[in-house]
Amino acid sequence: MSEERFQTLHPQKGKVNKNIALDKYLFIKSHLLDILTESELSHLELMEELFSRVNGKFTGGVQWYGETVKLDLEARQIIARTSGKPQKYKLKS
Repeated sequence: MSEERFQTLHPQKGKVNKNIALDKYLFIKSHLLDILTESELSHLELMEELFSRVNGKFTGGVQWYGETVKLDLEARQIIARTSGKPQKYKLKS
């Protein structure tokens, strides 16, 4: 039996993001949203926090999946980048 897949989106027009396992997408998405509920973080801070929370509970490259899902959440306008320097990620209101 094949696993269910999910086509992620990319925030830049014309770019295609990855088709990944739905269960991995949902797992990483829930952690990213939980993290961003608590605070706005830079890209590095966000990926480090994601890694610390899922390390040992996730099979696959945490940063690769984190980046793929983060881009999808940006494309779906669930999260956004701030305009300041450094840019930070936040939940979109």
